[in-house]
Amino acid sequence: MIKSVRYAFEGIALSLLFYFFKILPPQTASNIGGWLGRSIGPKLAASRKARKNIARALPQKNEDEQNQIINGMWENLGRVVAEYPHLETISQDYANIKGKEILENLKQKKQPIIFIGAHMANWEVNCMAAYTQLNNPIDLTYRAPNNPWTASLLEKARTLNGRLKAYQKSQESGIHIMRAMKNNRMIGILIDQKYNEGVEAMFFGHPAMTNPVFVKLCQRFKCPLVPVRNTRKNGCHFELEVCEPIPVLDNRGNPRNIKDVIEDSHRLLESWISEAPEQWLWLHRRWKEENL
Repeated sequence: MIKSVRYAFEGIALSLLFYFFKILPPQTASNIGGWLGRSIGPKLAASRKARKNIARALPQKNEDEQNQIINGMWENLGRVVAEYPHLETISQDYANIKGKEILENLKQKKQPIIFIGAHMANWEVNCMAAYTQLNNPIDLTYRAPNNPWTASLLEKARTLNGRLKAYQKSQESGIHIMRAMKNNRMIGILIDQKYNEGVEAMFFGHPAMTNPVFVKLCQRFKCPLVPVRNTRKNGCHFELEVCEPIPVLDNRGNPRNIKDVIEDSHRLLESWISEAPEQWLWLHRRWKEENL
């Protein structure tokens, strides 16, 4: 009962916050959200987890540099929240897509495609920009919050009220994803979260449990694994870069070792994060506790 009441209050508060940001222009909303995030976030206990993760992944950073990354991370997260009511406008008018020719060439082969990315910049823009700018729908996968009110609000925003398909990460969703792949649909997956039942692969020089499903799907359907980088350039302006596919099969057409493919993917993420560490979400428990 207490949890239900708390969830209701949280849902109402988030709805009011969304309404407030919605009546503002996208850039203004993003700026205010960034200011709120930078003002409040660093004072929260969660920042201690972020600092541990930064020290583990980027040991060369001193305390002042860690503080800058943490402050920037919270600013970015505040902007992400404020940008939810404006995702359609931002994805269409504030996102520059590089590598469109790669996407067009892959589409001509009429096969499923797995796009991978990370919780960087505003990750919700990744798949949405392909839809609003190129009329190229990409199905989403996501981990829903425990609060059903919050989950419903975020799902409406990230799917444009149902115009994009979204699969909550669960065993049941695997059936829908398989069906989508058989129908040559495209799937977007963020691969930078811990998955206890996954494959142990190196990430920033330390073992991290990663869900191998994105590799297994590509190998099963012999389809491309395409990384997409998202960089926040200025306020709510973004640059999306469609990268060349990561090989999932060897020269003979046989499946590569899954761990090797994951670590190839991780190395790409490491380079992105190292270049803009304040734009990655350092709050995940990405590594084993004993490695923190």
